[in-house]
Amino acid sequence: MTTSPFPTAVAAEALLLPLGGGPAGEGPARPRALMVAAETAVALAYSSVPFAVMMATPADLEDFAYGFSVTEGIVATPAEIRGVTLREEDRGLALDITLEAAALRRHLAQRRARERSLPGRTGCGLCGIEGLDALPAAAPPAAPAPVLEAGAIHAALGAMEAAQALNRETRAVHAAAWAGLDGGLRLLREDVGRHNALDKLIGAALRRGESPAEGFLLITSRCSFEMVEKAAAFGARSLVAISAPTSLALERARALDMTLLAVARRDAVTVFHGAGRVAGLECSA
Repeated sequence: MTTSPFPTAVAAEALLLPLGGGPAGEGPARPRALMVAAETAVALAYSSVPFAVMMATPADLEDFAYGFSVTEGIVATPAEIRGVTLREEDRGLALDITLEAAALRRHLAQRRARERSLPGRTGCGLCGIEGLDALPAAAPPAAPAPVLEAGAIHAALGAMEAAQALNRETRAVHAAAWAGLDGGLRLLREDVGRHNALDKLIGAALRRGESPAEGFLLITSRCSFEMVEKAAAFGARSLVAISAPTSLALERARALDMTLLAVARRDAVTVFHGAGRVAGLECSA
């Protein structure tokens, strides 16, 4: 995570209550000082027209603006964003995203047609969608899916765990990472919301000019439909999730021919789609 002008974790006093069993489970209740993840309301507006309020960790918010705009279909490319302004308000933070004139006209027309709002609770994915016809459906990426080495996946998982500084401090945030095909970690973003973490990561990758065909995404959360859609909107062909996929996520990954690995641990990972593109697998009959 990059340096934030706002606190990403705050001190809290608590009481540790032993429940028996193990070293921490014996003795009297005792006070404990710890850090908790910061969460704040972030209002997003496009060329000063309000669009959504999301609950997020107040870091990497310019990355969030870019990633959210692309994965929510507000812009087709980062080039349609002219600039991002962040300001502090009484009850939270405000992001004003200035769009190119054509992109703004398209956005306003889409907004009038859909009348969509996003009163976003933490980790909100599809809040405000009014009908099934408004569900996002990314186009299949044009680039061929790369071959992933089992060793590279193992290396990236280990590097991701070590790079989660905020989660190590608070034990309360999700992470999304971008790794090269060699398994080297190139980018990582953290947030109290799993969707926000992925949006921030995608925004950072877009701003750095990362090629979606030259790496793979990793997420610490479950792999739901929205996470697959966001990955596809970025153009990624491979997604590795720490937790399991949902049925709709698996259906979409198959339709998009996205290599999907989940229930990822340091010693094993389950390949749900695209096993032929994972090198180094040893399969028993």
